[in-house]
Amino acid sequence: MVRGKTEMKRIENPTSRQVTFSKRRSGLLKKAFELSVLCEAEVGLIVFSPRGKLYEFSSTSMPKTIERYGSHSKESSNHHKRATEQNIQQLKFETAALQKKIEFLEAQRKKYLAENLESCSVEELQQMEAKIEQSLQKVRGKKNQLFEDQIAILQEKQTGLLRENGVLRQKVEDQCNAKQTREQTVPVAEGMPSNEEAQKIEVETELHIGWPPVRTAVAKKATEKHSK
Repeated sequence: MVRGKTEMKRIENPTSRQVTFSKRRSGLLKKAFELSVLCEAEVGLIVFSPRGKLYEFSSTSMPKTIERYGSHSKESSNHHKRATEQNIQQLKFETAALQKKIEFLEAQRKKYLAENLESCSVEELQQMEAKIEQSLQKVRGKKNQLFEDQIAILQEKQTGLLRENGVLRQKVEDQCNAKQTREQTVPVAEGMPSNEEAQKIEVETELHIGWPPVRTAVAKKATEKHSK
C-alpha cells in the first residue's frame, strides 16, 4: 500500500504522539550516524523529549562540537559586523559626496539666475554666457517647432472648413435654382391651349393652304374681319 502524506500538525493523542516521537527520534539518530560515517562529517545532535529527557549524538565529542559551533557563530557575527560597518562607512562617503554635489549645483543655479556673481571670474562669466546662449537657441528651436506644428494643424482645419463651406454653398445654390425654376413655371389656365396643343395648331396652320374643307362659323367670321 502507498503510504499517505502525513499532515504537519500536533498529534492530539498522547500515546500516538509518544510512539511517533520514539520512531522519528531513532530514525534521526540513525541518519546522523550514517551522515558522519559516509561523509566524514562532524555531526552533533541534541534532542529533548516533551518530558525534558535528553537524547544526543556526536561523531567526535559534544563539547568540542559545541565549542566549534560557538567560535564559528562568533566569527560569522564578527564578519557580519565588519561588513555592516563597511557598508555604513560607504554610505557616509556617498552621502558626503552627494551633499557636495548638491551644494555645487545650488551655487551654479544661483549663478545662472544672476545671483552671487561677485566671486565669478571673467572666464566663468564667458562660459556661463555661452551655455545660456546655447540653452536659448534650444528653447527658441523648440518654440518654433511647436508654432509650426500648431500652424500645420490650423491650416488642415482651415482646409476642411473651406471644403465644407463649398459643399454647403453648392447646396444653397442648387436650392435657389430649383426655387427659381418653380417660380418661372406658369400653370396652364383653363380654356387656354397647352404648349403641345399650340404647336399642333401652328402645324395645322402651316400645312393648310387656302380655305380648309370644313370651317366653323367662328373661324369664317374671324377671317372676314381680318381681310377687311
